[in-house]
Order: sequence, then structure tokens, then C-alpha cells
Amino acid sequence: MKNCRVIYLFLVCAALMVSCSQSKQSAEESVDPWSKLDSIRALIQAPEFADREFSILDFGAKEGGEFLNTDAIASAISACNEAGGGKVIVPPGVFLTGAVHLKSNVNLHISEGAVLQFSRNPKDYLPLVRSRWEGMELMNYSPFIYAYQQENIAITGTGTLDGNADMENWWPWCGAKHYGWEEGMGRQTEARNLLHEMVHEQLPLEERVFGEGHFLRPQFVQPFECSNVLIQDVKLINSPMWNLHPVLCDNVTVERVKIITLGPNNDGCDPEACKNVLIKDCYFDTGDDCIAIKSGRNEDGRGPGIPSENIIIEGCEMKEGHGGVVIGSEISGGARNIYAYNLTMDSPNLDRVLRIKTSSKRGGTVENVFMKDVVVGTYKEAAVRFNMFYEEEGDHIPSIQNVIVENLYVKDGGKYAVMANAYESSPVKNFQMINCRIDGVDEVFNINHMEGVHFENFVVNGEEISWPPAQK
Repeated sequence: MKNCRVIYLFLVCAALMVSCSQSKQSAEESVDPWSKLDSIRALIQAPEFADREFSILDFGAKEGGEFLNTDAIASAISACNEAGGGKVIVPPGVFLTGAVHLKSNVNLHISEGAVLQFSRNPKDYLPLVRSRWEGMELMNYSPFIYAYQQENIAITGTGTLDGNADMENWWPWCGAKHYGWEEGMGRQTEARNLLHEMVHEQLPLEERVFGEGHFLRPQFVQPFECSNVLIQDVKLINSPMWNLHPVLCDNVTVERVKIITLGPNNDGCDPEACKNVLIKDCYFDTGDDCIAIKSGRNEDGRGPGIPSENIIIEGCEMKEGHGGVVIGSEISGGARNIYAYNLTMDSPNLDRVLRIKTSSKRGGTVENVFMKDVVVGTYKEAAVRFNMFYEEEGDHIPSIQNVIVENLYVKDGGKYAVMANAYESSPVKNFQMINCRIDGVDEVFNINHMEGVHFENFVVNGEEISWPPAQK
């Protein structure tokens, strides 16, 4: 009899625990995900700088676009840093330079009417520095503007950063004929394959030496392991590769930046394994993804296991690009807590509005992606696309979950409203479309494995869409 009472009490307790767990889960599911936005925004604070100014002219800089000002700019940055910080001024005029390395407490200010033009000579980006290239660590040419393990740094001003890349300089290294490459010219293909092998074998950084003779294009702006970063008001044109590429950074603000460059892999802003990032009121007209959130490729992402998280994308305009807001494909460290809202997009060459791309060679978990209040003129392929089969397959099944799109309006859609290609063992989970209207699409869906889908007032071509989709 005593044993029966014990079993009974155990069953009652177990039932209470399940009930409490279900109540807690229901309460969590009912919480508005946007309620966390303000607490994340409070973590992102732009750095401030001492009221000191250091004109590069006082350190021997000469305008005109012929004199190489690398040493003069470096001297001004060092003096500013040693004085406790302030503003390094690039005055009106065209100033040619090689690699610019920022130091702590320095604001590189590109004045109105100033053009900081970067050399086309690869030797001006030596010595090699620690970098990430398509999510893989290596020693490579210095990015055009670079900072390593610095804090409180900025690039501001309404002037122009000109990467000076074109069909004859930097772009042909991608190996594509439509970007100027011809038989007999150097290209990145061999070095890229070698770097993939080194990453797979997990060779140490000191053995991953590239640079001269390898044709891996440097990024335009790359703060690496920095904290308190501000990029504000500047215009970027003619980038060799990715434009803004903060890596392993904390507290990053990118505000009112204009990026116009249609070269190969000319992504606009690629925060990689970064935490607490605000991308606000920016303009993107790019040759690749407008915003692409990364966290490392394959072993170099899974090993550290550092996600990109707490990222706010607000008030931006996207024109051309493979995707407006993209997560991946170098996303092996995962991504979470991504908020994108009050956006406008419009281009027949814009492929997707929201895209999450990964593979089983990447792995990683992408979760808590929230988008709302987006107005789109037109796009080419899909408003929302999930792809777990991007590039190679492997043994690390990725996960995508908790993606909610609200108040999306598309005037003239492309092929599909929603595309999804996932694993049966790892379906896209908890995908919601709420108060969305997409007109002008050819077909509503091109999808396979999805679970926990919820549509509410989701209208395509004038017809409200339910889940599961009606069988034809």
C-alpha cells in the first residue's frame, strides 16, 4: 500500500512538472519577440572621442591622387593615439594611400569633399595581417582600412572612400571573365581551394600564409577583434571585395553609410561572429548581398562556436544585390537575435528580401530572426528563402528556427513568395508570415520540409494563403 502511495505521489508531481513546463512554454511563445529590441539597443553605444584634431597635412600628406600618403596617415594616427585620442582629419582633395591601420581612440574623419583613394598596387597592402577571408582565418594582404584588437575606433565624415577597383584592378582576381579575367591572368581559385584544405586540416594560422601570388582580394574595411566601433556617414565606392567586414567585434554602429559598388563579392556589410551591432539608415547598391551576417566557415566557425548575435538592421534602403538581408553562408558559428525593420527594397536585380543560406558542411543554428515593416517594389526570385543545401554537403546538419516576418508588402514579386529547401531530419521550424501582402508572383511556394508554420493574413496575388498549402 505504501508503495502505491509513493507511485501515486510521483505521478502527481510528474504531471505538475509537465503542466508547469507547458505553461512556461506557452507564456514564452506568447511574448512579443520585439519586446527585447530596446534592451538589445541599449547595449550598443557609439564611442566618443577627445576634442583633438590631427590633420594629415601636418604630417606630410599631399593631395592630388599621385603622392602615396600611407606614411603620413600612419603618423597622424599614431600621434592621435599617443595623445590620448581624437580625430584624424582627411581634408578636401584626393589623397592616395595604401593600407590604413586604425588605433584605439582614433576617429578617422573623411571631410566633405575629401576622397581617400586606395592604391592599386598590392605591395601597398603588405606586410600581411591576420584576417578572415570568406569565413576562414589566414595571413593575407591587409584590408584597405584595418584594425586589430583596438577599442574606440571610428571612420566618420561625408567624404568618400574609393577602393579604386575596376575591371583591370582587383576584380579580375575573382577569376570571372565578366569581371575582366582572361586566360593567363592570376586568379583566386587555387588559393581558395588551398585555404579550404588548410581549414579542414586545422593547420595553425602561421602556416596559412597567402598574399603575393595568391590573388585573394583584401576586404575594404575590417576591424578584427575590436570593441566600440563606429562607421558613420561615409560613402564607399569601387571595393575590391566585401565592403564593411567587422570580425569578432563587440558594440558596432554603422550609420548613414552609402555603399555603391557592383563588383564581384561586393557585399555591403558583413558582420562576422560579432555581438551587439546596429546598422541604421544606410544605402546599399551592391554587387552581392546588401547585408550578410556571418560567423565563420566550417571548422573555423564551428571550432570557436561564436555566433553573430544581437544585430539590429533599421531604416536601410537596398537596391541591387543577391539579397537584402542575408544570413550565411559562412554561418557555422550560428546566428541569433536578428532584428530587421523599416526597410525599403526595389530592384529587378535584387534576388531575395530575406535569405538564410547554409549547408551540412557548415552546420550551426540560425534562430530568432525577426523582420517587419518592409516595403518592396520588386525582386527577382523569392521574398523569403531558406536553403540548407548551399554549396557542399557534409556531416553537420544545420538548424533554422523561429523566423517571423510581419508587415511585408511587395508590389511586384518575382518567381515565388517563399522558397525552402531543408533536410527532413531538420525542417525549418516555427516560420511565421503575419500581415504580409505579396503581389505579382508566379507561384506561391517552392518548399519541402517545414514544421510549425503559421500564416496570419498572408495574402499572395490577392488570395489569402493558409497552411498547409492546398493540394493542386
